[in-house]
Amino acid sequence: MDQIDKIITILKRENKNYIEPIVTTISKARSPFKVLISCLLSLRTKDKVTAEASKRLFKLASTPQQMLNISTKDIEKTIYPVGFYKTKSKRIKEICKTLLNNYGGTVPDEIDELLKLKGVGRKTANLVVTLGYGKLGICVDTHVHRISNRLGLIKTKTPEQTEFSLRKKLPKKYWIIYNDLLVAHGQNICTPISPWCSKCKIFKYCKRIGVKKFR
Repeated sequence: MDQIDKIITILKRENKNYIEPIVTTISKARSPFKVLISCLLSLRTKDKVTAEASKRLFKLASTPQQMLNISTKDIEKTIYPVGFYKTKSKRIKEICKTLLNNYGGTVPDEIDELLKLKGVGRKTANLVVTLGYGKLGICVDTHVHRISNRLGLIKTKTPEQTEFSLRKKLPKKYWIIYNDLLVAHGQNICTPISPWCSKCKIFKYCKRIGVKKFR
């Protein structure tokens, strides 16, 4: 078993103690549309806020057509206080129009097509592909980017570079679960500032690149 296998095995065991990311929970409803919208809401927003906002919004609308029947103002009120709620309300309406006009109301299952939707970046596109459709992809958020570099698995400067480096380095069997594992680890142990190295179960595999202070 090589280093990556050992790290993944340990994180799988440890992450059972943590609350899973909200977008992962929502994905169990097997609705790519809900994954897409909840991911948009989650950007620059804490998971607890995203969870509550998503729950309120999906009670009102769970399809692109239903979402278009709601006013932008009502969406704003429903998703508040997610970050940039006014901008996100407009984005949601624009995306729903595009889905209906260009894709028959169905969320695309290809990254390149998802990237054509206004406000959708590679992180969101990969999440929809992996969690919404169960297809291979590597979602890179701030936790994945930070921890992958701290471990010394890769050496990159941007999340996009991290995604493509991991596509070469990471065994495909770990692509879909990698984001969930590192997000939970990053929220609870490998925090941005002063990580809990004393509690970290993968400490001996970590090169601690860029870590100046730890607990």
